[in-house]
Amino acid sequence: MTGLPRLTRPADAPIPGIGVVHLGLGAFFRAHGALYLEEAMAKSGGDWGVLGVSLRSPGLRDRLAPQGFAYTTCELGPAGETLHVATAVQSMLVAPEDPQAVLAAMADPAVTIVSLTVTEKGYCHAPSTGRLDFSHPDIVADLADPARPVSAPGYLCRALDRRRKAGIAPFTVLCCDNLPENGAMLRGIVLELAARMDEDLARWIEAECAFPCTMVDRIVPATTDADIERLAQRTGICDAAPVMHEPFRQWVIEDNFVGKRRPDFAAVGVELVADVRPYEHMKLRCLNGTHSAIAYLGYLAGAETVSEAVARPALAGFVRHLWAREIVPVLDPPSGVDLGVYTQALMQRYANPGIRHRTRQIAMDGSLKLPQRILGSIADNLAAGRAPKGLFLAVAAWMRYVSGVGEDGRPIDVRDPMAARLKAVWDDNDSVPEIVAGFLSIEQVFPENLADHPVMQAGLIEALNALLDIGAEKAASGFVR
Repeated sequence: MTGLPRLTRPADAPIPGIGVVHLGLGAFFRAHGALYLEEAMAKSGGDWGVLGVSLRSPGLRDRLAPQGFAYTTCELGPAGETLHVATAVQSMLVAPEDPQAVLAAMADPAVTIVSLTVTEKGYCHAPSTGRLDFSHPDIVADLADPARPVSAPGYLCRALDRRRKAGIAPFTVLCCDNLPENGAMLRGIVLELAARMDEDLARWIEAECAFPCTMVDRIVPATTDADIERLAQRTGICDAAPVMHEPFRQWVIEDNFVGKRRPDFAAVGVELVADVRPYEHMKLRCLNGTHSAIAYLGYLAGAETVSEAVARPALAGFVRHLWAREIVPVLDPPSGVDLGVYTQALMQRYANPGIRHRTRQIAMDGSLKLPQRILGSIADNLAAGRAPKGLFLAVAAWMRYVSGVGEDGRPIDVRDPMAARLKAVWDDNDSVPEIVAGFLSIEQVFPENLADHPVMQAGLIEALNALLDIGAEKAASGFVR
């Protein structure tokens, strides 16, 4: 805001050495991982300062740099807001401006962790298989010009190669995106790309590098201009890059780090475990799966935010049905976790009026999210001989959403790397069975075992017909008991 002083880094804030390079320094990491790192350093010391990297644009760097890379975190609780000035991020680079500076930072022996939040599409893979897509333009560019990586996997491979040639131990690669077995998936992608570059590099990464799996959880809605204005009026200081977040947070990490070098995560509540998969499946399916379901159905029904959506009995009842009848029955919970209690807590988080988590934000990139969030639950239900009609409705709502036209006839701004292809399914087909068949033929989204399953085909046809005939909210109400 004009006339107000700019937020500056607190004079008494520690200035740790850089121990972590983070690719994709967006709102989520700044409201989650960076806070854990700040607290771990305050509790147990260590040089775990963060160098952020934007793989695309300078916007965030340009907003943070005048503030000494400090920013405000705003916890949105039901009773009000709690503010904190976060200081773990020490600096930031913009990769397209200087790829060599990014690679040099990643190759620095003091850096022992490279973490990532680049969203599903940043891994340049096919979500249905988890394999690297060698036809992806960024991967084509990485292989054509080794000196100027473009993709996150490309930067990882080139930086690891520098360390190998210099005789430096590799860094731990810490994936913090919502993907199943994210560390194992990223390891496979990096090994595939490295093998195309240099077989010796691939063998070294396979033998020496660590890719621990993780599960991250905190709702972080997009910061709006209104948020920035509100905070400025409250504090009298202009922060150009604050982040909003809910009170809840969780981070589960497979305790597998190169040379056992890591912050004292346990001291600040991070769960260090031998196997992340039970936590990951629980969160991806219970939280992310229903988040996507409520995003598409809620948006079509006119609900701007998740809290608005679950304030409607039909949509809240639909989510409870998914948990009770179609998601929890095919889940093996982590030891000591009561999934009934867990899902009740999720509903309380969804209903928090302080969190304006927009359905359109969650709806982005659905072609990459559905395989991890919803299709696994469908496959397990079908294998058990059950037809998960609620999950079919969620997938059909995605199909309806990506048509680009809402129930009210207004255009939908579909943000998806496959948006044109998804729209073409509607444009090129006349009947609902043809439209469903067109979507199921997209192998990057639907694995063959699901696309060819007659119960899946029939269930999606029935669900899409219901959405077109009676609308999202009425279709959801059929699952409320």
